[in-house]
Amino acid sequence: QVQLVESGGGLVQPGGSLRLSCKASGITLSLNIMGWYRQAPGKERELVAVITNSGDTNYADSVKGRFTISRDNAKNMGYLQMNSLKPEDTAVYYCYARVWGQGTQVTVSS
Repeated sequence: QVQLVESGGGLVQPGGSLRLSCKASGITLSLNIMGWYRQAPGKERELVAVITNSGDTNYADSVKGRFTISRDNAKNMGYLQMNSLKPEDTAVYYCYARVWGQGTQVTVSS
């Protein structure tokens, strides 16, 4: 079956960086649209970044210039590089490609 497993979350200070990973099985990421979403406490899940099967990318305005979505086709993995993190980036981050991953917590705090 299709399964996505995120990793790389944690606690980071404002201005810091994290790289999230999404390991896929049962699905070829390069043939699908893959997205990273996040959900903060008390808020709806929102799209952060998306990469198409042709490699085109798009970002939420709130993360443009700070986050980068990418994919390693040989490893069948997706990534979200997050730089210049802000407290408002605190959320559970989910990978999506036809199914949802379980999420990984990102906390930005001093």
